[in-house]
Amino acid sequence: MSRTKLLKVCAVVASATLIVGSAWAADTKPGTPTPDVLTVDYFANANTSGAPDATVRLVNPGTTYSNLCADVFVFDANEEMSECCSCTITPDGPLTLSVNGDLTSNPLTGVILTNGVIKVVSDHTTRAGACPLPASNINPTPTLRGWTTHIQNSSFTITETASQAANLSANEVRALENQCNAIKVDGSGHGICANSAALSGICNN
Repeated sequence: MSRTKLLKVCAVVASATLIVGSAWAADTKPGTPTPDVLTVDYFANANTSGAPDATVRLVNPGTTYSNLCADVFVFDANEEMSECCSCTITPDGPLTLSVNGDLTSNPLTGVILTNGVIKVVSDHTTRAGACPLPASNINPTPTLRGWTTHIQNSSFTITETASQAANLSANEVRALENQCNAIKVDGSGHGICANSAALSGICNN
């Protein structure tokens, strides 16, 4: 290859690198929503006489080959956070949460929920490998996956769907941190989910 052609190739590569680098910087600037870290789902007919329990199933697909935290936030029908917790999931490992037993049995206000919303943030563990209850330390890290069963209508038919992905904004991170921290500080133990014996040592380490 001649010197002239070599210089032209180098110029093209350098230009492409600059364009890609600029695009990456634009996508990752502060305040840009973080993809692949937030899933949203709903629950209905929880804690209802004659209705079966629903479940939230989470999986760490192992793409980072490290433990991940499932930061779970439960909201009532009035958009107020009722419970929150954080649970460790090992690479290629599953975690099953009971809607009745783990996510709605210890509400902040004492009012047991029947309908509401569940948000799960895929989070990095601390340096010690633990998943403390979120306060001001949410560090969104892909790529937890989730599925939830739903108890439908008066027939209590059970359906299951993958939880819906949504981009996580910095404002939402702060809101989740502030609300969960308020529960932790002021709830006197109420509002902390996933306290069942089966999840001891896995959630709120």
